[in-house]
Amino acid sequence: MAKKKMLNAGAGTTVAKRIQPLLSSHDWEEIRLDVDGSVKPDIVGSITDLAKLCRPASFDAIWCSHLMEHLYAHEIHPTFVQFREVLKPDGFALIMSPDLEAVAQHMLTQGLGAVAYVSPAGPIRPLDMIYGHSGAIEQGRHHMAHKTGFSCDRMGTLLLSAGFSTVSVRSANFEVCALALMPEAEDRRIQPQLEACGFDFRETVTAAP
Repeated sequence: MAKKKMLNAGAGTTVAKRIQPLLSSHDWEEIRLDVDGSVKPDIVGSITDLAKLCRPASFDAIWCSHLMEHLYAHEIHPTFVQFREVLKPDGFALIMSPDLEAVAQHMLTQGLGAVAYVSPAGPIRPLDMIYGHSGAIEQGRHHMAHKTGFSCDRMGTLLLSAGFSTVSVRSANFEVCALALMPEAEDRRIQPQLEACGFDFRETVTAAP
């Protein structure tokens, strides 16, 4: 049986640890895409050109962690449309981004310079989540700057407007996490796979057009 293909959009240099339980099941093959050729992705290019870089209906899933905030606001909708175009009819997209509402609450109660959490890249503060990781930008990686932001409502609305049939969104640990399903996707099949990776959408509100 052929392996299912997952596009790791904006793969960067790190291993996709959060979805590793899924990838290590031997049922999935990871295809890495990044605009930075130095990280040696399988596909070099911008996610905004996804439909040019990949064949239609060529992926079973898209994993997109902390990439969409690096695009301009007007680029989000057409990029989500391209997600839908390259996914198979029973595929899904799992998308994560900083939750600006949670960041704003932390900033108001703790202050702009207060550490929210510690990542492999070091301490993360509200400024990093709003504008992009300061250390990376200082090193000349200007593509790491943030150009837009999300709340649960905005993320869900944009995915639905792009044509996904069902979207579930949750917020935790300063992150918006969205699960967008294609029309033939079987939620009861997908949910257990994602739960094994720590993503539980059972208690979230599901929106459908």
